[in-house]
Amino acid sequence: MSMSRREVLVSTTAGAAALTASTAPATAAPPPPAPALRTLRDAADYAVAKVRATAPTVTGFPVGTRFEKWVYAQNGDWVGGFWPGTLWMSWLHSGDDAFRAQALTWAARLAPRQNDTSTHDLGFLFTPSWVTAWRLTGEEKWRTGAVRAADSLVRRYNPRGRFLRAWGALDDPADAGRVIIDTMMNLDLLAFATRQTGDPRYLDIAVEHGRTVQRVFPRPDGSLPHVYDFDPDSGAALGPGTVQGYSPASSWSRGQAWGVYGFTTLYRRTGDAGFLTTARRLADYAVAALGPDHVPVWDFRAPQQPHDVKDASAGAILACGLLDLAAVSGRAEYRAVALRLLTALAETCLTRTSTRAQAVVARCTRNRPAEDGIEISLPYADYYLLEGVLRVLRPADVDRAIDLSGPGDRPATGT
Repeated sequence: MSMSRREVLVSTTAGAAALTASTAPATAAPPPPAPALRTLRDAADYAVAKVRATAPTVTGFPVGTRFEKWVYAQNGDWVGGFWPGTLWMSWLHSGDDAFRAQALTWAARLAPRQNDTSTHDLGFLFTPSWVTAWRLTGEEKWRTGAVRAADSLVRRYNPRGRFLRAWGALDDPADAGRVIIDTMMNLDLLAFATRQTGDPRYLDIAVEHGRTVQRVFPRPDGSLPHVYDFDPDSGAALGPGTVQGYSPASSWSRGQAWGVYGFTTLYRRTGDAGFLTTARRLADYAVAALGPDHVPVWDFRAPQQPHDVKDASAGAILACGLLDLAAVSGRAEYRAVALRLLTALAETCLTRTSTRAQAVVARCTRNRPAEDGIEISLPYADYYLLEGVLRVLRPADVDRAIDLSGPGDRPATGT
């Protein structure tokens, strides 16, 4: 007999019961104005309908679109967690158990990646898929696999420079000292592993990496480079760089969004006020850099901005980070900007006008300098749009799925 969404969320299995007791922010945020609420509900309904129609035709993990159709990676590349994550969000909104079954099936296909030590992106792969699966089902295999992925991730830690290496095999000297802002989003997998095992080393590594990024990445105005290089042997900081931004001195908008969300999450897991201060600095820069249409350009300092190509994925990620930041800082202005971002995406960036499109969100840019994926659809845009909208519409359900608890809600270690 299949269980409904609500039945599973109140399941009496030990793991799910423990986690469904996690505490969302103590003060409930006020609902958005009625027109915005209607827009967000309509966007969630559209997204779920699109996922329902597309899911039976998906033959691999979506990595982006070509001519509005998904292109796949069979091993998930670095984005494999977002497809099962999108299915989980669709289930939370609709209660349709077909989404639950599909989410579990696709999460299981990521199992070989638990032992992958060649990438820092194990958080992107396993947090929205396996961690969420454990939180919503209580099945031990998902918890165990996520911890095993964290074991693989910590092998990338460089104790001399106190950072997690972003790219390359462990025995490959190329890029051995390269750190990228994206890694901030992978640290929560390590916080999860500490909570589940009681072993502080996972969270300790996350904190050390966060402090290293905090020390060298933010500029005085709160903007960020994409990359910072270190000497892998001595650990000495060498200087900023970029791969996906316009230049080492620019502000790649998706990287800025990763920073806001990642530092806010690290503050929630540690209570370290320095991480909250950094998250606010990064957020203040991003908010000030938004144009009147509230859809970020691909780089906030690109020469043609604010009229350059857009990256709606940066807007969806930033909206989630700002909602998080508003909750932990008590600053309502961050929530107001997040709602404007989500509303703008819902009104101007969905694929409603196309009968061909398989994705939900259009107007995303993967890698502008490489001319790779200019204003296409990207799987993380779909995922974070749904996460952001459901943070507004169904915050308690999202908390059960991805854990919105703050630093005072549970101990930093233990289950």
